[in-house]
Amino acid sequence: MKMLNPRRARLERRMVGSTNRWRFPSKPFSGDLLGLSQRCKALSVDLDEALKNPDRLCVSQIQKIFSETSKNKPVQSREADVILECLGSRWELHQPQLFQSETLSKLYLMALAQSTKRPTKELESLLRAQLPGKIKERPPTKKMIISLKINDPVVTKVAFAMALKSLYLSQVEINVNDVLAVLASAHVLQISSLFQRCVAVMMKGLTPSTVKSFYLAGCKYKEEQLTTACEKWLEMNLVPLVGTQIHLRKIPQELLHRVLRSPRLFTFNEFHLLKTLLLWVFLQLNPKVQTVPVQETVLAFFTSFSRKYSFLDQDTGQSLVPLFLCLRLHGIIKGKNLEELRHINFFPESWLIRVTANHYHAEYTTHSEMIAIYGFFFEIKGVRHDTTSYSFYMQRVRHSDVVCEHGLVSLRAERLVKYEIRAQTLVDGQWQEFRTNQITQKFGFSKPSCKSHALKIHTVGLPIYASFSFIFPMS
Repeated sequence: MKMLNPRRARLERRMVGSTNRWRFPSKPFSGDLLGLSQRCKALSVDLDEALKNPDRLCVSQIQKIFSETSKNKPVQSREADVILECLGSRWELHQPQLFQSETLSKLYLMALAQSTKRPTKELESLLRAQLPGKIKERPPTKKMIISLKINDPVVTKVAFAMALKSLYLSQVEINVNDVLAVLASAHVLQISSLFQRCVAVMMKGLTPSTVKSFYLAGCKYKEEQLTTACEKWLEMNLVPLVGTQIHLRKIPQELLHRVLRSPRLFTFNEFHLLKTLLLWVFLQLNPKVQTVPVQETVLAFFTSFSRKYSFLDQDTGQSLVPLFLCLRLHGIIKGKNLEELRHINFFPESWLIRVTANHYHAEYTTHSEMIAIYGFFFEIKGVRHDTTSYSFYMQRVRHSDVVCEHGLVSLRAERLVKYEIRAQTLVDGQWQEFRTNQITQKFGFSKPSCKSHALKIHTVGLPIYASFSFIFPMS
């Protein structure tokens, strides 16, 4: 009588997606790409990830089964199935909740494979217990011990406990002060639902004191949604809010550079943005300063450097050049502000020359002067409309709108004035002349009587010399 051959593993037929595929039950991937693709689609698992890490497919399948039975269900009053050793404590967990964590699921399956000779049979028994209407009471199982070592210093015991608590409750209150540690715990345990809840809390809790830590957390865990939210928040609040607080010091240079390059960056004016950036540099170089200094202190600090080279040309400032290249210095148009730029010797001379040249050719579209005679005040104006179109006119202004140096003020509401406006420029060696007729007009304080006729000219010549002649006839 011959002995029977040992039983060979038979192919089992499993329902995968909408098509039955032949698969080995003991192997997560047998080379059947079509079956694997259908299975990944049914379990919402990325196919490429499944090919790199086939074990994850098994974990995802188990998690999907348990997720349908464990959430929002009270835990039966029975002993825990698993003891988790972590952070110097022992945590008692139940199988249905444990499988909501991908990390704990893998640890449990590894421990199951090492503790029994027939891990597949044990796992099948475990899964059958989750099927509705099959087994109401699970048979007692041997309590298993698993260990998890955490190297992330951000994870705290309290935050880790909150993460484990989320396995049993659908809603766990997350405080902004604890959210970083809870996020790190959710990442370690691979609890995606809790991780996304933390991200949502952080996006709503952005402030000058949290934007740095939340941004770095987004970079650490490659959470683009969070990093983008931090960037957009800082684009709106860098100048009006963060730039007035000591928290400005904490903004990383890389994040600051991204914000300065953004077309959505808000600022009151370009000089205000420059002051904010100068303050940031000051705080980087003076780490012991704990309060926001006044502007004069910041300017005096940079003035104290060697006058031989500008600050950005020196070793200390060369790494900061990309930040200041993002500024639109041509947007600084007030003469006082330009003088401050020269005084502090912060920018290279070539930068300042370029700014001045741009102002001469493009920025000064309006020029005006104030004159006073016999207690009457007039503003004479020249306006550049485009590259070849200009206009010149004068208008009466109230004495309260100007600084009266001589103290002589006329109280007359109207005054008769005879005036003429001339303009001339040199084009190809020939002088072009433009003028109005001699005009007599009553000037009051309201429109249209407050404004003279305008001399409008078209020319390619520069510069343009304009003159205003007027007398006060007897009236």
